[in-house]
Amino acid sequence: MREDEMNNGARSELRIGAAMVGGDAPVKPDVVAVTGAGGFIGSHLVEALLARGHRVKALVHYTGRGTHGWLDTFSADQLAAIDVHSGDIRDRGTVQRLVEDASVVYHLAALVGIPYSYLAPQSYVETNVVGTLNVLESARTVGTPRVVVTSTSEVYGTAVTVPMTEAHRLRGQSPYSASKIGADKLAESYHLSFGLPVVTLRPFNTYGPRQSTRAVIPTIISQLAAGTGRIELGATKPTRDLLFVADTAAAFIAAGTAPAEAVLGQVFQAATGQETSVGELVRRIAGIFGVTPEIVVTEQRLRPSNSEVERLLGDSTRLRRHTGWQPLSSLDDGLKTTVEWFLDPGNLSRYRADRAV
Repeated sequence: MREDEMNNGARSELRIGAAMVGGDAPVKPDVVAVTGAGGFIGSHLVEALLARGHRVKALVHYTGRGTHGWLDTFSADQLAAIDVHSGDIRDRGTVQRLVEDASVVYHLAALVGIPYSYLAPQSYVETNVVGTLNVLESARTVGTPRVVVTSTSEVYGTAVTVPMTEAHRLRGQSPYSASKIGADKLAESYHLSFGLPVVTLRPFNTYGPRQSTRAVIPTIISQLAAGTGRIELGATKPTRDLLFVADTAAAFIAAGTAPAEAVLGQVFQAATGQETSVGELVRRIAGIFGVTPEIVVTEQRLRPSNSEVERLLGDSTRLRRHTGWQPLSSLDDGLKTTVEWFLDPGNLSRYRADRAV
């Protein structure tokens, strides 16, 4: 399956506020910081934080065009509550300016996409490992009250036992996953060595509106939308635990707002406890379109054989017990919402269905 991790009703933007975060947690107008704020999950998290009344300091990757990723699609009212910082997670000064005065730092900035990590592994280390070091060291310097670090279910590699708990062994089956293991363990070391108030969240395979077509669900949708009756994919047998992005955003907020004694220094995974194969995903999404496509497995979309993660199935008992979080979106509802979003011509025009890396 040479696709990015299957990462990741009403439109997603409206559903985020409905995901459960520790019951009826009070809305606080604190200033919070989000790295990777212009990305897929980061932009949804920013929306959810704004809905709770926060002001958000948002780090987006600097470009000469002055673009801010998915934040460019936000309303004027939303943007009024966001302090956008254009910069690079690899620059310590940029990161330290971002985290000053923030009550919580949500660190989501990362170089994603497993296929590209085979081509440019050094860039993954510099962004994902060194970038995380910059966040941790900056938070340590300014005394940030809480840092939520993003890990991933890819740190586990193929499941040895299921359902997988936070104690499952780690295995770097791609340069991407190895870089995330490095970031994950750096966060652990900063808590144990310096007492930094860190929480590490390992979401399973997040999907939903705004996801890159490097991930398999947008790949399937965009190819079906092209109307050729043919879908090019990698392996179709691997299974994933698929989490709708609204629920992932809620998991981040749960980790950032739960009582300190319940979460600091701990690792939590957000998962549904259900697994779905790539082939089953095609069947369900094609059913929404009302078509029966031809599936073509191409060499370009296959991972190297020893790098393929065959099975991921998570257990979120710890996160549920410590924070009250729970996923609210069924797979069918989440897929319908995602298809609806991608079929909007303005959204679909941002993607290329033929892009495999």
